[in-house]
Amino acid sequence: MAAHLHILGICGTFMGGIAAIAKSAGYRVTGCDANVYPPMSDQLRALGIELTEGYGADQLALRPDVWVVGNVVTRGNPLMEAILDAGDRYISGPQWLAEHTLLSKHVLAIAGTHGKTTVSAILTWILEGAGLNPGFLIGGVPNDFPVSARHTGSRFFVIEADEYDTAFFDKRSKFVHYRPRTAILNNIEFDHADIFDDLASIERQFHHLVRIVPKSGRVVANGADEHVKRVLTMGCWSPVDPFGIADGWQAGEPDGDGAFDVLFAGQLMGRVHWSLLGHHNRLNALAALAAARHVGVEPSAGIDALKSFGGVRRRMQERGKARAVTVYDDFAHHPTAIRTTLEGLRQRVGKARILAVLEPRSNTMKRGVMKDALPPSLAQADRVYVYTAGLGWDARSLFALLGARARCEEDLGALVEAIVAEARAGDHVLVMSNGSFGGIHEKLLARLSARV
Repeated sequence: MAAHLHILGICGTFMGGIAAIAKSAGYRVTGCDANVYPPMSDQLRALGIELTEGYGADQLALRPDVWVVGNVVTRGNPLMEAILDAGDRYISGPQWLAEHTLLSKHVLAIAGTHGKTTVSAILTWILEGAGLNPGFLIGGVPNDFPVSARHTGSRFFVIEADEYDTAFFDKRSKFVHYRPRTAILNNIEFDHADIFDDLASIERQFHHLVRIVPKSGRVVANGADEHVKRVLTMGCWSPVDPFGIADGWQAGEPDGDGAFDVLFAGQLMGRVHWSLLGHHNRLNALAALAAARHVGVEPSAGIDALKSFGGVRRRMQERGKARAVTVYDDFAHHPTAIRTTLEGLRQRVGKARILAVLEPRSNTMKRGVMKDALPPSLAQADRVYVYTAGLGWDARSLFALLGARARCEEDLGALVEAIVAEARAGDHVLVMSNGSFGGIHEKLLARLSARV
């Protein structure tokens, strides 16, 4: 009989991905979450995975072989308390994945404050195009695949390597469990103020990742990022492929359609034609091309694959148009990501108006740790709308720096009405949040459509 896993926090992208991988590997999988919600709940049920709403201690009667615990679970959780009292076997999601899926694989791990999901999706698509059929676990859903995770017989596995902590009982970053042979360090900034005290503590965790890359492995590193360079000066025992600088992988200036040349050590490798815009996405492409080359994919083949790369949901995803107003959804929630996302959209739309809609929802943003960087990050927006519910700081005073361009609302309905009243034909409404934002995209499109 197949071993039975019961996964706590199963509807998160990462834990749901583990569930899908375990199911396809032949395990019996069940799970629970505080709110069993789509799209992950629909994906899991389609795989035949039984879901339980809530964390009731009565689930102890399921008697799985092991409880797999997501980092959303804390002490005081009734099911977790019952597991501890019973002395049952439990394990974190990252550790289970490492021990049961990754040990036999060539793991390509993508780490960094920004761009992890996009680079993971690009790299997976390049390897897929090369016929390598990689397994993967990505923290978003690539448009080129119907799922965010899959298990294959390939020796290659691409994983989004998050620096967030592993579980309430394991405060190391998730990525130290993955033992990559190819590791991408895309960029490093301060984030996750709920678990890291300062930038130095984040850099230390990234160095823990560098420490476990073998000598026969490869570190693909952003050569223009001072914090990445500082991590490498702490010690590196593997060859380093830099990108973003002339001595390594470099992107030429884009033309009006976003096409750009790729150079390696000054030699032209080819020209990328794709739909993604912005300097950050050119760097993302370079990182993926360098990592793919380490596993034998020629740059020309990788560049060719980029022509058909479909992007990632919630990364500048067009959600619809109404009354000639275009509404986008983007995951940006850190000031740097907000700035680069707006710059990319500005490059695409030229002088058309951009209405930026922001929900400062992450733990770091709610604490106001980087709040002073928010107004300048919105420089490319013609109008700024901020949803201020649940913030522990005075948003109105801060965004008053933007004058009449900015408006703050604590009520979601009032925010929607303000945006609809301002929007006019040809405008681009960019919604930025790392959550569902109360379904604001659908609300905006419906109200715009109903407008006389």
